[in-house]
Amino acid sequence: MTKLIITACLLFCANASIAEDILDYLTDKDGKYTGPTVEQNVAAMDTDKNGFADVLEVRAFLVLKHGKDYQKALLDRWEVRAMGGGCPIPFAKEFVSESVN
Repeated sequence: MTKLIITACLLFCANASIAEDILDYLTDKDGKYTGPTVEQNVAAMDTDKNGFADVLEVRAFLVLKHGKDYQKALLDRWEVRAMGGGCPIPFAKEFVSESVN
C-alpha cells in the first residue's frame, strides 16, 4: 500500500511539473492565455472547409498532434458510431443491417 501511495505521489508531481511547463508555454508574462482558441482548433481540423469538423477530421488532427495510437479505442468506437454502426438499441440493429445490404 505504501508503494502505491508513493507511486501516486510521484506521478502527481511529474504531471504537475509538466502542467506547469505547458501553462508557461501557453501564457504570456501577465498570465494571459495565448494558445489556440476552440475556433482556431476547429478551423484547423476542418480540412474540407464545410464549416464543421467531422469524426474523421478530428481523428486526423489528433493523430497528427499526438501520434497514431492516441486514444485509439475511443476514437475507433466514435468512428464506428458516426458511420451508423454500433447502436446499442437491440431493435435498431435490424434497420442498420437492412440499410447496409
